[in-house]
Amino acid sequence: MTLLITGATGFVMSVIARHWLDRDPAARAVILDQSPLDEAASRYFAPVEGRLAIVTADLTRPGWEAELEKHRVTRIVHGATMTPLSRGTAAEARRDPEAEEPARIMEVNLMGTVRLLDWARRQAGLERFIYVSSGAVYRNHGPDWPDEPLPEDGYVMPLRLYGISKFASELVLNRYAELFRLSAASVRLPSVYGPMDRVTASRNFRHIPNKVAHLALAGRPIRVNTLDSVGDYLHSGDAAEAIARLLLAPQLNHRVYNIASGVATTTRELVEYAAEMIPGTKAEIVAPEEADILQDPAWRDGMWGAYEISRITAETGWRPRPVREALHDYIQWIKANE
Repeated sequence: MTLLITGATGFVMSVIARHWLDRDPAARAVILDQSPLDEAASRYFAPVEGRLAIVTADLTRPGWEAELEKHRVTRIVHGATMTPLSRGTAAEARRDPEAEEPARIMEVNLMGTVRLLDWARRQAGLERFIYVSSGAVYRNHGPDWPDEPLPEDGYVMPLRLYGISKFASELVLNRYAELFRLSAASVRLPSVYGPMDRVTASRNFRHIPNKVAHLALAGRPIRVNTLDSVGDYLHSGDAAEAIARLLLAPQLNHRVYNIASGVATTTRELVEYAAEMIPGTKAEIVAPEEADILQDPAWRDGMWGAYEISRITAETGWRPRPVREALHDYIQWIKANE
């Protein structure tokens, strides 16, 4: 089985690629990315480099198709994307990265998907296509009842170009699947953290578990404007296993799946979990302009709250690890690898 993974020199997609190869000693993978492997990625893939091919190319430009034809791809995970998010402090929040290259965001995130789908529909041996979408497609608020997890159906209203491009790509995927009888689905991820989370050319945003872990390991107080903010935080290794199960499932019963922790975790809980691994870890409440982590405590539902995960659990048996256990695992990985 040969898996094509786009965007896998970066964060989440690199973990999916490595997980796929670790899961099956006979499996192979091809990475298509416009960026070559950096030092961190080269170290990460070293144990499996004999079963991994790298194609350095831009999906939005012709020329990569012939190179992929050599590999007899049977499955695809498409995650190549631009993630234009501010980095979470008051100073950074004043700058909106979407204003810098709006047309390029749509070209990469939407037209890159279209071009890959157009290639995929011509591959006779292709068995499955998974598109990596985002919780950014959801509204800021919902569902209607307090503390009810956010389901896949409804509550979709992206307001930023990133979410708009992701939702548009989901719709294009659905239409290609109908027209060309592709076995395909989109997966919506929440706030993901974990191994290989680092600044890259296409992404410089780090979610709160990443910041908490690194500040705690550095022995610094975790300066926040509130400890009551929440998020659905998912370890990248758990995301990789969920996607692997969808790639290998006999059939897909839905076109969209949430892949998430399924619970809303507060910043206070993340700090407490870190303190269990790193004694002395503490948070300080400071003014917004002084905070390392700036959050709005009013954002507790919609895309910011817990995501419903019963679809993927019912179909594949997948369940994420508890957030506490997953964060401890990440802290151990940082100690060993960074």
